[in-house]
Amino acid sequence: MTAAATLRALHLGREAGDPLVLPGPWDAVSARAFEEAGFPALATPSAGISATLGYEDGGQTPPAEMFAAIARIVRAVDVPVSADIEDGYGLAPAEIVERLLEAGAAGCNLEDSDPATGQLVDPRRHADRLADVRAAAGGQLVVNARIDTFLRGTPDAAAAIERGLLYREAGVDCVYPILAPRELLPELAAGIGGPLNALAAPAGRPSPRELGALGATRITFGGGPQQRIAGEIRSLAGGLATTAAAP
Repeated sequence: MTAAATLRALHLGREAGDPLVLPGPWDAVSARAFEEAGFPALATPSAGISATLGYEDGGQTPPAEMFAAIARIVRAVDVPVSADIEDGYGLAPAEIVERLLEAGAAGCNLEDSDPATGQLVDPRRHADRLADVRAAAGGQLVVNARIDTFLRGTPDAAAAIERGLLYREAGVDCVYPILAPRELLPELAAGIGGPLNALAAPAGRPSPRELGALGATRITFGGGPQQRIAGEIRSLAGGLATTAAAP
């Protein structure tokens, strides 16, 4: 079974309250740690990788550096890795697929707003783009379509459902209404159908199981884990500086 087939199968037939939990590695060390903890697959966060490369999130990382970082993560583990590539960096669908497969990714996350303007893109145009990615991939990538309505100031479920249905018709494997309020997850899951991705805090509420009980099939954490570790490094650095300055 290919990595993409393995990852796709992990989304299917899940019981309520038992979602697929995909932590987000930002480098080889974190990827190996998550694999050793027993997670069956991983999903890179663009924010976490961008931070480690010295860039702001939101399309600021040069695509060559992002794909190279994804490749290093994939090489470090034996489990499938899905890659967050933001809005695709302006690349044509065939090139997106080519670069992801060269990096060894088993899936990808594509968002439906422009990071430069913060505006939502036309949903039908985006659905066509997703369909082109799916066609070019030929089943070799699990496509997670991020829906940015809640992120971009359109907080009602109807707008997210409209987009989600279009993206499902385009052939995506999973939809991801990022920042959707927990109380709307049952309506979103019922209205869109198919696997639904929800965002969770690394150590907080609601828990992945609680989100799963509300309708989420897949749980990711965005850049939260990397930000938490970065905070611990800053604390360590401050402690070392204090020790070094002591008489």
